[in-house]
Amino acid sequence: MEIKVGTYKHYKGDEVEVFGVALHSETLEELVLYRHTTGDKKAEQHYWVRPKAMFLETVQKDGKTMPRFEYMEE
Repeated sequence: MEIKVGTYKHYKGDEVEVFGVALHSETLEELVLYRHTTGDKKAEQHYWVRPKAMFLETVQKDGKTMPRFEYMEE
């Protein structure tokens, strides 16, 4: 599945801005590059990467299955 550049909502409620997909220099694993735009002010000061497979996976919350990150239409 392709990762769109733009705003996503984390299942815990924070919003993140996704810049694209980077490659790990040694393993070539795809990593999603993003930053928090709402929520934890300390988290907003940094860029973050997460393995693409983990970014796209589903999680369980309150007995419901949902995407870890959900694209928000702009």
